[in-house]
Amino acid sequence: MASVVGLLEERELAARERVEELREVADRVLAELAEAETTWHEWLIARQRVDEVLSVPRPPEAGGAGSGAGGPSVSEPATKAPAEVPAPRAVRAGSIVPVWRPALSVDVLAPDYRRILAVLAGQGAGRDAVMTCQEIAAALGLEQDPASVEGVRSKMKRLADRGWAVESAPGRFTLAAGPAAAS
Repeated sequence: MASVVGLLEERELAARERVEELREVADRVLAELAEAETTWHEWLIARQRVDEVLSVPRPPEAGGAGSGAGGPSVSEPATKAPAEVPAPRAVRAGSIVPVWRPALSVDVLAPDYRRILAVLAGQGAGRDAVMTCQEIAAALGLEQDPASVEGVRSKMKRLADRGWAVESAPGRFTLAAGPAAAS
């Protein structure tokens, strides 16, 4: 007969695995949402720019009505109240990591992620910047306890999954080519 503690441990393990699965799904959905919001915001700005350009009256054709001795007159641009542009969400601790693309800078990342990428970028000057999570944790001034190193590992895995970093070998990370060129 199985012990009560053993049964509880099995149930706890199953519940923890379910939580981890749901967190991965939530991270993926949040990343897609952030990317969709960014795209929407870019299209909104593009439309506003086009509206702005098209709202400026063109000068009358030379020789047409309204032209004076000084040539065509340019009227003042029409003042049109711009549509309200939603402000991008502020980056905060625990924010999602968007998939890297050339239009993004490290400013879209939460402070912890920016510090990790800065450590990787800073190491690139003297060597090829391949670092373990223990080395990154030490460079960040974190204690070398398993919880701190695991926190760095999970962040590095997320950065690698989203294209900000590369896991060149198991547990060894470097800055991805795109973000490295942008830094």
